[in-house]
Amino acid sequence: MLAEPILSFLLVKSAQKFLSKTNASQKWLELSKWLLYGIVAFFIIEKIFHLEKVTIWIWHAFLIGLIIASLTVKELKSLRTFMWAFLPFVVLSFAANLTEAINKTTYKKFEDYFDVGIAFSIVWLIAMIISSTKQQKALQKANEKALAEEEQKKWMTIKKEELEKVVAERTSKLQEQKKEIENNLTELKATQSQLIHAEKMASLGELTAGIAHEIQNPLNFVNNFSELNSELIHEMNVALTAGDIEEVKMIANDINENEKKIIFHGKRASDIVKGMLQHSRASSSVKEPTDINALCDEYFRLAYHGLRAKDKSFNATMKTEYDPSLEKINAIPQDIGRVILNLITNAFYVVEEKKTNLINAAKMQGETAQVNYEPTVTVVTKKIHDEQGRDRAEIKIIDNGSGIPQKIIEKIFLPFFTTKPTGKGTGLGLSMSYDIVTKAHGGELTVTTQEGEGTEFTISLPI
Repeated sequence: MLAEPILSFLLVKSAQKFLSKTNASQKWLELSKWLLYGIVAFFIIEKIFHLEKVTIWIWHAFLIGLIIASLTVKELKSLRTFMWAFLPFVVLSFAANLTEAINKTTYKKFEDYFDVGIAFSIVWLIAMIISSTKQQKALQKANEKALAEEEQKKWMTIKKEELEKVVAERTSKLQEQKKEIENNLTELKATQSQLIHAEKMASLGELTAGIAHEIQNPLNFVNNFSELNSELIHEMNVALTAGDIEEVKMIANDINENEKKIIFHGKRASDIVKGMLQHSRASSSVKEPTDINALCDEYFRLAYHGLRAKDKSFNATMKTEYDPSLEKINAIPQDIGRVILNLITNAFYVVEEKKTNLINAAKMQGETAQVNYEPTVTVVTKKIHDEQGRDRAEIKIIDNGSGIPQKIIEKIFLPFFTTKPTGKGTGLGLSMSYDIVTKAHGGELTVTTQEGEGTEFTISLPI
């Protein structure tokens, strides 16, 4: 009867392996190990001393005890399914041995049935062990997968915490950078406002001398006609004393005519001062009917006389072509005036620069300083129809200076870009002019140029 010890050995080894995989109590693992050693020892004793009748019952007791233990001991609970696979073999083997011990005749009668039953129970046992092993492997894989997922989850949790920490640090840095950028932006806006104000004051400085020259003429008229009226009043008193009524009437008519001239030139002086104040104060951003021809003519003369006041040697030919059919347009006069003044001042600057360069080049060649060049600035106004058939007012400021190099033509309307020497310009004039024309008035400011020949700026405003 080798089946009992062999299967017992298999049972204990399988149970021990299964228990170790499910982390059973170390006490039961040790106990099963020593039981296995005991079974091996009994098996050896049995073979040496031929004690089958004694040891066979020890095998049955061991197997039955192990099955009962799996059903009652908490630590062996996970072996119950595994032990049920041994139950048919244990029962049939015990029944066969018990029958043989009680009545051998009966045993002989049913021996074949017992052998067949034990054989089937062994097949059942092997099938159950294979199935259990597969299930165990599947469970092991599931446990390993669950463990891997748990480890991955822990790893992801750690990484998430690390990432959150990094994000928090970077967010803190970004907030600091944002705050720094906001502070820099505030400072930049303040600086920009100061530069824009400086540009306005610079243009006002250009006007100051011209305004002084312009306002001097009407004031001279007012003074002269006032002195003349004073003399006429004296003559009127003399005529009244003499009783010459006709002479008195003639003198009164002359005084009246002179008063009209005083009023006219007084208003002219008032208009010049008003224009100066409009140019110097902040724009009201309120559009009003504006005479473009009058605006161009006024700022043309003011710009010229302003440059003449700063440099007595400055001289340039001024040409105008005003379209009399051009009606008033809705515009912000002080803003459009700044644009016109800036473009005309730039035109005078480039023609004077070209003249100076030509004279210096002639001197270097030993030739006479007289050059065949006449600095000329032309202002043209015109009423046109665009491609959509809409009426537009067009203002052209044309000079015969050196022109603009093609490599910088696309940069001239950028803020702070200037070709003038340091201290001669802020680089905001054309940028501000472009914004005023395009953004505030919905117009266009374009430039065409030819190097060595001259430049033409065109302002196009909707009527």
